Amino acid sequence: MTGPVDLNADLGEGFGRWQLTDDEGLLSVVTSANVACGFHAGDAATMRRVCELAAARGVVVGAQVSYRDLAGFGRRAMDVPSAELTAEVAYQIGALEVFARAAGARVAYVKPHGALYNRAVRDEEQARAVVDGVLLAGARLPVLGLPGSRLLEAAEKAGLRAVPEAFADRAYTDEGTLVPRDRESAVVSDPETVVERSLDLARSGEVTALSGARIRVRARSLCLHGDTPGAVELARRVRARLASAGVPVEAFA
Repeated sequence: MTGPVDLNADLGEGFGRWQLTDDEGLLSVVTSANVACGFHAGDAATMRRVCELAAARGVVVGAQVSYRDLAGFGRRAMDVPSAELTAEVAYQIGALEVFARAAGARVAYVKPHGALYNRAVRDEEQARAVVDGVLLAGARLPVLGLPGSRLLEAAEKAGLRAVPEAFADRAYTDEGTLVPRDRESAVVSDPETVVERSLDLARSGEVTALSGARIRVRARSLCLHGDTPGAVELARRVRARLASAGVPVEAFA
């Protein structure tokens, strides 16, 4: 990151009486909101509420699209035919757009969630299906994803803006991909380490991989997970650390 840094977080991850993320708290910190669109979490009332809160705070709304997997929180591997995935991505974007527009905002970008996000890093067919879903939804929206992924390559080929992101609270492999969540070391849990990794990514565009090697991770946006304990306070600490170092924080979309 050589310029402004966007802070994004996954929001609206609940449905009915169940709520996982502190949406109001995180919306006081982040600049972009990845709103669950009903397939891994979220429902109509939740999407509407989060869009209204985001619009009131000037936070950009993005569609966090997923495999249809409420029971597995969208983190289970699934094999979905390309045409079906394209339609389901478009469906999710369209559903969120209704509530964003009602709140006086709009869906400004798209980011896959969980298993779909990781699958689209290497799977060209699934990556292209996601991008085709964005196009089918009728808007040429930016796509947020891992640097060097098939997803961002597909977005660029389709003429969409490809926005690379980094994760301060996730462990990286030497190849610049995320360590799978089923490994005990996949998540960086120490708050101070997360804060310093955030600043490191913002200043140098580098991060220390699980092996100890320094790897290049050039990104425009930094993801702060909303489903980790103490997520709001950690997000505040990250933003304060960036501010104290003179790093501007603003949305990419």
